[in-house]
Amino acid sequence: MRDASTWERLRRDNAGWLGPWESTRPADASGGNGGYRSLTRDLIRQGRAGRALPFVVTYDDAMIGQLTVTGITWGSARWAQMGYWVDEGYAGRGIITTAVALACDHCFFGLGLHRIEIAIRPENTASLRVVQKLGFRTIGLSPNYLHINGMWRDHLLHAVTVEEVEVSMLARLS
Repeated sequence: MRDASTWERLRRDNAGWLGPWESTRPADASGGNGGYRSLTRDLIRQGRAGRALPFVVTYDDAMIGQLTVTGITWGSARWAQMGYWVDEGYAGRGIITTAVALACDHCFFGLGLHRIEIAIRPENTASLRVVQKLGFRTIGLSPNYLHINGMWRDHLLHAVTVEEVEVSMLARLS
């Protein structure tokens, strides 16, 4: 909770950079965006239930982004979804790519998940580079997948399974 003001400043300072890619609630959806504290409480609750892993992305001990593993499904599926964002000033440096690799390694080799999926809007070239560098397979286009920036938007689905990772996701960057 001590990070609330930093997180809120990052989000405010990067509103133009992140806005085209940010999930929104449809007009008829109940609830609302409660901000950092509400998000954090929800992620902690989901984490305790084994359904989410929230990570802060740091660089030189400064918060610069967020990576969240959500929709963790156990049983015969053992898969999850991953989403991320980074401060525009740190984009293109491989920081998020490294964070995704580390989170995948933790999910696969620490938790025992089998599959990680990442959904990306087709026009988000910066985010597409992340999954390309790490060797995620493109599964296909999912029409009207997620409500983003006020409209239902198509997404390209990407996935990787633990069998496709020879040593580690982080090793793929070397």
